[in-house]
Amino acid sequence: MDLEGAHGAGAPGKRRESWGSSLLLAYQSLGVVYGDVATSPLYVYKSAFAGGDIQHSAGNEEIYGVLSFVFWTLTLITLVKYVLIVLRADDGGEGGTFALYSLICRHVRAGLLPGGGTGDELTAAGGKGAGRRDARTMSTLRALLERYRVLQRLLLLFALLGTCMVIGDGVLTPAVSVYSAVSGLELSMEHEHHKYVQLPVTCAIIIGLFALQHYGTHRVGFLFAPIVCIWLLCISIIGVYNIVHWNHHVYRALSPYYMYQFLKKTQTGGWMSLGGILLCVTGSEAMYADLGHFSQSSIKLAFMSVVYPALVLAYMGQAAYISQHHSFENSYHIGFYVSVPEKLRWPVLVIAILAAVVGSQAVITGTFSIIKQCSSLSCFPGVKIVHTSSTVHGQIYIPEINWILMILCLAVTLGFRNTKHLANAQGLAVITVMLVTTCLMSLVIVLCWNKSIFLALGFLLFFGTIEVLYFSASLVKFHEGAWVPITLSFIFMIVMCVWHYGTIKKYEFDFQNKVSVNWLLNLGPSLGIVRVRGIGLIHTELVSGIPAIFSHFVTNLPAFHQVLVFLCVKSVPVPHVQPEERFLVGRIGPKEYRLYRVIVRYGYRDVQKDDLEFEKDLVSSIAEFIRSGDSDHNGVLEDTDKSCEKLSSISNGIPLWEEDGEVDASVSPHKETNTQIVSPNRKKTRFVLPKNAQVDSEVRRELQELMDAREAGMSFILGHSYMKAKSGSSFIKRIVINFFYEFLRRNSRGPSYAATIPHASTLEVGMVYQV
Repeated sequence: MDLEGAHGAGAPGKRRESWGSSLLLAYQSLGVVYGDVATSPLYVYKSAFAGGDIQHSAGNEEIYGVLSFVFWTLTLITLVKYVLIVLRADDGGEGGTFALYSLICRHVRAGLLPGGGTGDELTAAGGKGAGRRDARTMSTLRALLERYRVLQRLLLLFALLGTCMVIGDGVLTPAVSVYSAVSGLELSMEHEHHKYVQLPVTCAIIIGLFALQHYGTHRVGFLFAPIVCIWLLCISIIGVYNIVHWNHHVYRALSPYYMYQFLKKTQTGGWMSLGGILLCVTGSEAMYADLGHFSQSSIKLAFMSVVYPALVLAYMGQAAYISQHHSFENSYHIGFYVSVPEKLRWPVLVIAILAAVVGSQAVITGTFSIIKQCSSLSCFPGVKIVHTSSTVHGQIYIPEINWILMILCLAVTLGFRNTKHLANAQGLAVITVMLVTTCLMSLVIVLCWNKSIFLALGFLLFFGTIEVLYFSASLVKFHEGAWVPITLSFIFMIVMCVWHYGTIKKYEFDFQNKVSVNWLLNLGPSLGIVRVRGIGLIHTELVSGIPAIFSHFVTNLPAFHQVLVFLCVKSVPVPHVQPEERFLVGRIGPKEYRLYRVIVRYGYRDVQKDDLEFEKDLVSSIAEFIRSGDSDHNGVLEDTDKSCEKLSSISNGIPLWEEDGEVDASVSPHKETNTQIVSPNRKKTRFVLPKNAQVDSEVRRELQELMDAREAGMSFILGHSYMKAKSGSSFIKRIVINFFYEFLRRNSRGPSYAATIPHASTLEVGMVYQV
């Protein structure tokens, strides 16, 4: 393979979307983003009246009050907060709770990620929008976050709380949506027969939904948008019919006055019923989390022009029908299907089930994405990430999480067997995520947008007050289902905190026990051992210094490779690292040592290349560094006592061409424009340097040696660590490290790059970490 100095490898900057592109993305977003919020009319009214907190009376104050609350909650929370404000807080085009945390960490040195996560490294990886701000805008809040470690830990815990609740929502949404859709059988079948069918059908659909996840959303994606479009059209038409036929004055209930009347009459019961009303905004967080798949303009266009009007008409239509009917067997039967004309119930039932499946699919996919983000940032044990689309990197599948979600979803469905308890559980999960988003968003307004502290406080107080009201109403239902998301979040939070704590301790051990560079310099160019052909890649978490594993090798093994590369693969809290910023290359010791350090940075939504592509990119970057990267400082350490090395960002490596047999320079397409350095060995490797490149004999000799080493092959040296608490550690620390963390480590996947390394070329060395 030839190596060419092509420029412009980075991703293009943001471009203004055409109307056609926005319309297409808006149409596609209907199936991926809005499936959950679009199916909420199935269970909002039923959940509001199901608890017995309020009763439907002849005066209609209750139904009008619920409609008024639904309208204003949908308008203020989903439309104003999310669509008009929060969607603007994208982290490199990505959204979600963890993206907000990442955005704050890139503007404030408040990250707790091992080996980076704060400071210049992240700033460099984050692109042009992550520069330091003017000193006048560095508020007291920023200074507090940067100074006090406890505040940084609280910020991380807060972000993890929102993440855990999103995972809980991934368990509860399929159960609520599918069960509510199937509940239409109670009106479509003969008396009591539905009891024998409803639960088995719900469980079968849930199992089928999770079983199909491994195919990926892209294979059935073309079905999603039409299904949601048909569903929205269906509920809009039914809503208009009910408004015209039953009560065309129902629009008056949109006045906030009816909320006051509702609370005045129902008092405590009305406040408790808010836990069911808030389900009208479920799916709003998914709209923000899926921002990376689409664009702000397309999501806004779809919601404001299609989804929002359809939902308002649907809720008004249901209220219009119920306001003229007061002979229900009990309040629990007040729901969506009672307002559907009897002749249309079976077709609507089928469409509702399909729409519920689509809505559940979007939430499950979002759960996969957020777990991938947490895993990339050392906040969740390693899991297998399967990319189901070659073009959309956000479409992933995680087998272990998929089956865990399915088991939990079936458990809560079989355990509760009614919409009431499931809705209470989902409501608490949804409103908790929204509260976390509101708090983090207020920090973004001050720290990232440089807006007034009063504007941030206004945002926090206005939306926070509304959400705290709903949160308190949901928390009251703790014994009626709301304990489920709390329990699930507690379990996932323990897992995340234990894994993060163990990862931090492991990194601290590596950092504290790294080898002095002076020790290396005293060994001489041969390092005191025989140097054999080939490239040795030593994987380490350290971004500077020499890991203890290297001294272990030098002390115990009689030979090592002629070229040694200390490779550090870092996940940084930004969604994407541009290709020209991915590789940082430096030299350890003088040139004759042939020791290099390479730091490879990936964002939490980047896809890591396979081993062959990665090897070629790595060698190309080192070759470019040899040619031009260290000409200024000649590869000498700036401060050997502190192990400070000058690393160069390699934007375009020298292209590397490999082919079997003899190389015929006459057939090279770059014959006239480039200078070739060709290895004389059987498997030919060659670098093609840019025309007029100044290459002295020493650089040419080093490039030649690098090619010879590449042809001889690469060996991958991985450390296999065993964590153990130091003697004298507290009882809690021994339990956390020796049992919990070690159990998670043994049952989790290794680093993603390790999965693509050829086993025949891998050497693992076990080390015990006393932390």
